[in-house]
Amino acid sequence: MKRKSYAKLALATIAAAGLTATTLPAYAASPSGAFTYRVKPIVVKSHLATSSITPALTPAECLASSGGTFACQTPDSIRAAYNIPATINGQPAGTGQTIVIVDAFGSPTAASDLAVFSNQWGLPAADLSIHYPGGKPTWNGRGTQLDWAQETSLDVQWAHAVAPGAKIALVVAANDHGASLDSAVKYAVDNKLGNVLSMSYGSSENLIHGNNAQQLQAHKTFAKAASQGMSVFASSADAGSDNGAGYENFALPAADPLVTAVGGTNLYVGSGLPEPRETVWGDYANCPTNCADGPIGATGGAPSLITGKQGSDVAYNASVYTGVLTYLGMMGGDANGFYYFGGTSAGSPQWAGIAADLDQAGGKPIGSVNQYAQTWANSGKLFDVTEGSNSTPTFSGGYSATAGWDSPTGWGTPDVGSIIGSLSK
Repeated sequence: MKRKSYAKLALATIAAAGLTATTLPAYAASPSGAFTYRVKPIVVKSHLATSSITPALTPAECLASSGGTFACQTPDSIRAAYNIPATINGQPAGTGQTIVIVDAFGSPTAASDLAVFSNQWGLPAADLSIHYPGGKPTWNGRGTQLDWAQETSLDVQWAHAVAPGAKIALVVAANDHGASLDSAVKYAVDNKLGNVLSMSYGSSENLIHGNNAQQLQAHKTFAKAASQGMSVFASSADAGSDNGAGYENFALPAADPLVTAVGGTNLYVGSGLPEPRETVWGDYANCPTNCADGPIGATGGAPSLITGKQGSDVAYNASVYTGVLTYLGMMGGDANGFYYFGGTSAGSPQWAGIAADLDQAGGKPIGSVNQYAQTWANSGKLFDVTEGSNSTPTFSGGYSATAGWDSPTGWGTPDVGSIIGSLSK
């Protein structure tokens, strides 16, 4: 199937198929001059009948049933694509570990959505605890809160899919201000809630540059996490190399050198499409499938304006057209159900789950993935992404994938079984 090129298309809001995200998600600074962390999940209501949503569902079957548009991923297909074991030493992968997920506002249905998700895919029941260090927010179900609720359900479900034996500690910030979320991360680190932490949010650096006191405070927390052997992940954002600004800049907290920034790919494994296994997620330069709903986004990844970091450290499946099926129960009535999710925010919790699996397999915390990524890549334990670009209509000078490290996808995507095989206890 020939992929469409959208390099010259202008920005547009995609309303078809229930899409809730704009092509280039907007970021906004708070009126005080401090910054706000944002999420804007790329969400499309699944066309699939409930009876067909089973562990045996393949990306190829999903693609065929959607008229060539969505090569959706399930826990089984993701584990197969990235060689993630369902069990380690006879126990569910991740057993004995705790994955910390930090989000703002939370979701009133996070626990029940996770239970539906686990039951649908035949996963063990999840052990979920929820922490409100700044007080429990009042749920209004609108706007930004709905975005965060969707993100929360995505994060806990797909961390669980990759590490079904791990406990999940969901830390909910009272709002989405930078200080509030940074405080939630600090709470998780100070109390060492787990050895793995995921942040599926960000703020475009062009809104922070020159006013980065909060970033420096967050860096102190990440330094403490590193000293404790914690693995810390963040998404590289979904608006290309410029975050809609018209010039290259990255996103925080992914740009922090002590954080593993997870860039995005199009994952073709299991779809039957005659493509390489993965390309850079960049719908404007090279859209996957027939992309009937148009170009939706592109992975972040560019030299930082603030920290000196040059882009993503690793990568993972992120396109909504090859997206992960996720259950949402806060939408109301018939709108509840399974949705296709895309964005680099899907990769951060899954890499966190992988780190939990590695901690279990190795018998000790692995710490920052950044210290191992190049070695893993050089020994074939990361898949090298060599095609595609994260250019956008607002900045055509995006970055292309190359052999070895590149800004959009870092050192590549994981072959988890091979990594586990190289660990020594």
